[in-house]
Amino acid sequence: MGDAEARLSELIRDRRATVGVVGLGYVGLPIARAMLDAGFRVVGFDVDAAKVEMLRSGEAYLKHLGQGFFDDLARNGNFAATNEPTRLSEADAILLCVPTPLGVHQEPDLSFVERSTAMVAEVLREGQMIVLESTSYPGTTREVCLPILDEAAQARGLHLGREWFLAFSPEREDPGRTSHSTRTTPRLVGGIEPASGRLAGALYRAAVERVVEVESAEIAEAAKLLENVYRAVNIALVNELKPVLASMGIDIWKVVEAASTKPYGFQPFYPGPGLGGHCIPIDPYYLTWRAREFGHATRFIELAGEVNRHMPALVVETLARALSDDGRAVNGAEVLVLGLAYKKNIDDVRETPAAEIIHLLLERGAIVEYHDAHVPEFPKMRKRRFPLRSVPLTPDLLGRVDAVLIVTDHDSVDYAMVGRHARLVVDTRNAMARVPHPSARVVKA
Repeated sequence: MGDAEARLSELIRDRRATVGVVGLGYVGLPIARAMLDAGFRVVGFDVDAAKVEMLRSGEAYLKHLGQGFFDDLARNGNFAATNEPTRLSEADAILLCVPTPLGVHQEPDLSFVERSTAMVAEVLREGQMIVLESTSYPGTTREVCLPILDEAAQARGLHLGREWFLAFSPEREDPGRTSHSTRTTPRLVGGIEPASGRLAGALYRAAVERVVEVESAEIAEAAKLLENVYRAVNIALVNELKPVLASMGIDIWKVVEAASTKPYGFQPFYPGPGLGGHCIPIDPYYLTWRAREFGHATRFIELAGEVNRHMPALVVETLARALSDDGRAVNGAEVLVLGLAYKKNIDDVRETPAAEIIHLLLERGAIVEYHDAHVPEFPKMRKRRFPLRSVPLTPDLLGRVDAVLIVTDHDSVDYAMVGRHARLVVDTRNAMARVPHPSARVVKA
């Protein structure tokens, strides 16, 4: 063990290391909190000055984390929020938790990774470790981050694995999930070389109950993509089966429930109006793009993406047929969309299928309103932007609109009231199954 590795290992062991977190969003904030709880000092960096000020004042901008989470950060003397890159020079370990979106042609957009890595390279010093947490294709840490950092390191006479260290540890955050936390969810860690892997393993082991060290950064990168591809493919399967079985008069939700009684060899996945969040709609394309570079076609992944991307259009078609059965065209129909977030009980609208559904409805001339207590105003999004605000859910509103479209099944919604006062409910989440004998006509989509 070299001197720099020994010193950093000792700092981690004694909880005297300072941890820098770049990107204070859905991934960065939970790991920052976990590191604080483990006893480390944390410097949190974000380019958004407004976000930094909110953190300093305890203002919650990710509602699913709870106000108490932000109050604790604001009061914690070991946490410093900043938009000054030079503050990262204080950190002994720097975790990169930045977005990895897709470009206009479904290709990886690593601009956030590249910029944040270049920023860290400016402050790179002896004894520092950098860990990429952002999901990306196998080889990103070695082929994208390493050259940027190593150029700066060599200019200062620093050598990878001896004076500085680089690893990959994929985030596994699931906003709104209460069964697991950052601390209780096992962590994968893969170093660019052995010393980096050992140090990254030691750091995460201080804050996470179980750490699995794998042989390389590439294995950890590929494992994260496999997790997301697995979900995308299986969700696509039930989404594809949904209209097939519906044409036979069979309810896909009841079929999944029945199949789930098998105690082995089956895991339930559920249909929906389309995919949202970051992991499933985006990450699999990082692997398909990388595979093409090596001359391989990933047909399962691409077909799953095609099926899942088609779901919003299928939902709108189902709504159109249901309205037609009532003697109403989509053009001019008043439609209330229930739920804007991509999943229940949170305010996360990243890649939400509700945005595409609203876009398609407006294109066809519908008059659209939405209700989502978690999302009071339609936010600025990369692809869609509408001047809409959440409307109160009242019996009068339900009785006035031509159709209610359930896109997100928040627990805060009174579905019994929806069933009593609406005329037509198009349900993409099986939410109305909890309402016995609704007066409304319920159509599953």
